[in-house]
Amino acid sequence: MRRHLRDHDPAVRSTALRALSRACDLSVEELASALEDPAPDVRIAALELAADRGDVSVATTAARLDDPDSRVVEAAAWACGEMLSENLPSDVHPAGSASPAPAAPSLGPPVTAVVEELARVARNHSDALCRESAIAALGAIGDRGGLQAILAGLGDKPAVRRRAVIALAPFDGPEVEAALARAGNDRDRQVRAAAAELMRPGP
Repeated sequence: MRRHLRDHDPAVRSTALRALSRACDLSVEELASALEDPAPDVRIAALELAADRGDVSVATTAARLDDPDSRVVEAAAWACGEMLSENLPSDVHPAGSASPAPAAPSLGPPVTAVVEELARVARNHSDALCRESAIAALGAIGDRGGLQAILAGLGDKPAVRRRAVIALAPFDGPEVEAALARAGNDRDRQVRAAAAELMRPGP
């Protein structure tokens, strides 16, 4: 199976990656090499696998946030969120919870650089799916450094606005409350519903 990692067909290389991963026989070096594969589909497969491993540096994954293929950027943002969300303090609700949590703190220098890169994608990427994925990751991570990029997403397309509302769940404070109030009057019904869910008093 390992020889198929060098096959000329990207689909075969992707399949080999996943098969070796299922067999717990995919090395960190092989995964890192796949993240640099010339085929976007292979890079996406590698990102999906990297998100479930504890031996892959999140910096390696975050490097793909600069990928020329928007699908890879979307996958990289998701993977960063998956890899860093376990750093949420225990008193911070995960994104999508029913009520806002106490203000999320900064999670420290190792996370800060990734949060900054995700915020850049959330604000500036030309593909709305990439912006949405980056905002979702920022909400999952819950680092205070990503808050402004999430708030900026409330002025984006409807799908991005909905995701931004959900991503506000780990945060509180006057600007978050004001943003949720504005989202409660959004022209999109799903944005309004998401805001209402977050503003609903807890039990």
